Parts: sequence; structure tokens; C-alpha cells
Amino acid sequence: MKLTGYKVITGTLKCDSGLHIGGSADQIEIGGVDLPIIKHPVTGEPFIPGSSLKGKMRSQLEKKEGRVNEKGEPCGCGQESCKICKVFGAHKNTRHNLGATRILVRDASLNENTKKDYSSLLKEKGTSYIEKKTENIINRKTGTAEHPRSQERVPAGAEFDIEIVLQLYDMDGNGNDLIDFVKEGLRQVQHTYLGGFGSRGSGKVSFHNMKLDGIDFQL
Repeated sequence: MKLTGYKVITGTLKCDSGLHIGGSADQIEIGGVDLPIIKHPVTGEPFIPGSSLKGKMRSQLEKKEGRVNEKGEPCGCGQESCKICKVFGAHKNTRHNLGATRILVRDASLNENTKKDYSSLLKEKGTSYIEKKTENIINRKTGTAEHPRSQERVPAGAEFDIEIVLQLYDMDGNGNDLIDFVKEGLRQVQHTYLGGFGSRGSGKVSFHNMKLDGIDFQL
């Protein structure tokens, strides 16, 4: 098995609604939020972990391909015909012959325009770019709100730079089928949501300025 090259997908992920990807809530201060988002430990800026995007792509593709097992675990069949296992890795299966995981998904940082907006808010107004949203449970008998819970979200309009690398081996040919499979994974994320609370309005994203090895393409 010989590594023959790489294919690099780049682009912009735009938040069309608020985005919540959970971070640590170990130190909740009085008046703080119950559900914070993940942030860079030095800059305090939100980012999207590569594992979050990769995991969502994989889970949606498994649903589309009918590869969800009875335990709800990721596919680990290891079959040559299974693009899930070839691209994302055969879950818990150490006896397959598919070789190394093909896909590498980088952490996505705020793009420069969004960073400027974020920095100016902090410097000029002392306010954070991160929004706080409170949710309640409605008592069906009284109609009153109970058990309020606050969460942080990256606001709609924020943009992140994404990079996905696809490793190709001699057994993959030109890799076009794998590239198309990754593109379908991105389409699936765009059709559903990223992060938490998607059924309640959060996590709608779209992909823009997409390029494959520097050449424009459309999802």
C-alpha cells in the first residue's frame, strides 16, 4: 500500500443560525451560562473542532447508506465496498485490509472578517461576540416557563475557514469516487445541522467558496 497523493478541500462554513458546539462547564460562575461553547484557550475565540464536522459527516452518510447498526455505533464492517470505513476508518475493527483512514478534518477557525468583528466588539464595547440563549420547559397545565437553562451560541453570520485533506493510496485509483463521497458528506451537513440543539433551531450551516486543490466547485 503506497501513498500516492493528497486532495485538499477548502472553503468557508457560514452559520445561518446560531451554532452551539459544547465546551467545558467545569467552572460555572454565578450568572454564567449552563452550556458554554468550545473556545480557544488563549484567544477566547470560538472554533469548530475537526472531530465535530467529521463526526457529523460520518453519521449522516451512515444513515444515507443504511450503515447504522443495532447498537447505534459507527460502521466497522471493514468491507472493501464500504466507503464509510475506507474514508473515515473501520470503527473498532483492527482486522480489515482498507489501510489508513483517508480523511483529515482540520479544526476550523473564525475567518479574518469575523475575527475583526469579534475583536472590535471586545475592544470598543467590551461585549463578547458570543450570544447567550435561554430555553425553558413550558408547564402544560399552567402555561408557565420552568427550569430555565442558558446556552452560548456563535451567532448567525459568523464564518469559519475549513480544510479537509483526503489521502489517496495506490488502491484508490484517481480517488474521484472518494472525493464525491466527501462532498456528499458536506451536503448532508448542510441539509441537517452541526453541533447541538439542531431540532430547536441551532446549527444550520452552509458552505461557500469551495475549492478542490484550488479549483472552484459547487456542492
